[in-house]
Amino acid sequence: MGRSVKKGPFVQDALLKRVHGMNTRNEKRVIKTWSRASTVLPEFVGHTFAVHNGNKFIPVYVTENMVGHKLGEFSPTRIFRGHTGARKEDTKVEKPGAPGAPGAAPAAAAPGAAPAAGAAAPAAGAPARPAPAPGRGGAR
Repeated sequence: MGRSVKKGPFVQDALLKRVHGMNTRNEKRVIKTWSRASTVLPEFVGHTFAVHNGNKFIPVYVTENMVGHKLGEFSPTRIFRGHTGARKEDTKVEKPGAPGAPGAAPAAAAPGAAPAAGAAAPAAGAPARPAPAPGRGGAR
């Protein structure tokens, strides 16, 4: 529910005085403010406000489309890092020239060397499993 029309929009007095003073002197500087609840007025257009988001000051350049909104709407307080359940395990992209990367030339074996008996190449999408450590037994 909005504010009563007879009361008018809320703007912090100190902020309004600073903007009026800057408009009379025809100067543009960054105005630092903690007043996120102040409504953007037409006099604010063209000014840059550093609006505090609880951690740091976010620079907000006021345009005509922002008139009537609150300053805090343009300074987000939360950082969205994605949904936790949708994260993929391996998000790294391998370099095209790295060994084992898709499209890279296979490593050349020593001339005359034959592959080990019973060793087969892993499937295209399956990760390679390391060989069991010597002396630890085969199956668990």
